[in-house]
Amino acid sequence: MNHDIEAIFIDVGNTLRVLVEDKPYQAQARRQIATLVGAQESPESFCERLDERYKVYRKWAFETLVEASEKELWTRWMLPDCPPDQIAPLSGELTFLYRKTMGRRFARPDAEQVVVELNKRGYCLGILSNTITEREIPEWLEEDGLSKYFPTVVLSSIFGRRKPDPAIYLEAARRAAVDPARSAYVGDNPSRDVPGSRRAGFGMVIIMIEPADSQKEAPTGESIPDLIIHEFSELLDIFPARQILRDISQSSSRDTSRPT
Repeated sequence: MNHDIEAIFIDVGNTLRVLVEDKPYQAQARRQIATLVGAQESPESFCERLDERYKVYRKWAFETLVEASEKELWTRWMLPDCPPDQIAPLSGELTFLYRKTMGRRFARPDAEQVVVELNKRGYCLGILSNTITEREIPEWLEEDGLSKYFPTVVLSSIFGRRKPDPAIYLEAARRAAVDPARSAYVGDNPSRDVPGSRRAGFGMVIIMIEPADSQKEAPTGESIPDLIIHEFSELLDIFPARQILRDISQSSSRDTSRPT
């Protein structure tokens, strides 16, 4: 265990929240998108075309580690055949609705309890996430009463760089005024989250994986984290109260200073 960790940065998708299929909810979002842009075809057909374009964007983003702004996403990638001056003002709402076409997102049942307890134990908490949306995560944190526990929120859609680029990890540590070596990252994607954290000099990397997935495809090479967990609540076993850590540190310091 690393007794020097002061800050814990947490991913959102598949870490703090899960995605659940909800067909009526998704269909409504597709209708809203089609209405918003004045599509002349069915919402299903129109959004299928958006999905194909999104795949092209994602491939580019993965290769370049660049995250487009919402405005660029829609004017360059998703709706390049529409007038930019019509689409640009709608880009925030379009992104918000497009995310809904993928399903409903819910906080894990134990998320609030763990976050509150880690805060109580003296850790600086932050959000560090790859996402195309600027408003969805801040609004969710506010609605669930969690925003006060996350003074640092770094989103690729705003910062412009994506994990595993170490720059986004370093930006999170800079905003939190914490040494990267005293920072931990909790994510769900070994190939993305581990190399990026390591290159940024983070002191600890934790990956949360479903037991079946970890057996099916165990992390290898530079993707091996310090710890693998299966439940978000396991973080409470890893990070004790910082007062206890200070007491341990002071005790060790006294012991080493005694003459032999």
